[in-house]
Amino acid sequence: MVGAAVFSACTTEVAGDYSTTQKQKEKMTLEQMKDMFANMRAETKWNVDGDMLWGYFFTDPNPEKLESAAKELSGRGYHFVKVYQADDMSTHWLHVERIETHTPQSLHIRNGELYKLADELGLESYDGMDVGPVEN
Repeated sequence: MVGAAVFSACTTEVAGDYSTTQKQKEKMTLEQMKDMFANMRAETKWNVDGDMLWGYFFTDPNPEKLESAAKELSGRGYHFVKVYQADDMSTHWLHVERIETHTPQSLHIRNGELYKLADELGLESYDGMDVGPVEN
């Protein structure tokens, strides 16, 4: 892994976590992206206006579908991290990442693209992202 992710977007907000993500049926809003960037600016010394390591997550009970999605995403410039089973064994997760520079608006557009891709590939969900600084 190139960097450590601290801010994440996941299904529910957790105390002490800067979580703002929604499941695919409850898509993340531009306002949530603006809040996430404001929190990163207030809580870290990261240059959030430059390159950051963005991790993106997809879910499906069928790991083979996620492996197929990983190949598609790798072809689009994402780095495959892993497919793993949830602790409760109810589903599997695909984690990919890419070094990118985002604004709240561009991240909102990226999320829209990933929601659409999850739908086109018949995945359970695009479940959100996390972010951290790029480490050398």
